[in-house]
Amino acid sequence: MSSRFVPAILIALLVLLHAQLWMGRGSIPSVQEMQHRLNEQNAKNASAQAGNDQLAAEVRDLKEGMEMVEEKARSELGMVKPNEIFVQVTK
Repeated sequence: MSSRFVPAILIALLVLLHAQLWMGRGSIPSVQEMQHRLNEQNAKNASAQAGNDQLAAEVRDLKEGMEMVEEKARSELGMVKPNEIFVQVTK
């Protein structure tokens, strides 16, 4: 009689393990969704890092030279040097 229950118990365990593989925490769909979210976050981080690098370069240029200060004053504030004529060309 116990020989009949052993295969039934093994099949039940196999079904239980298979169900755990496809449903619940740590399942294949769950891991795939987490991997997708991780890839999206890595892309956002890379974009933010590129922006941070650009800002760091601008800060370094501002600390080191006056060319960047002059360029920023001209483009953002519309400043001109003495005896200069400002001409604005629109497209």
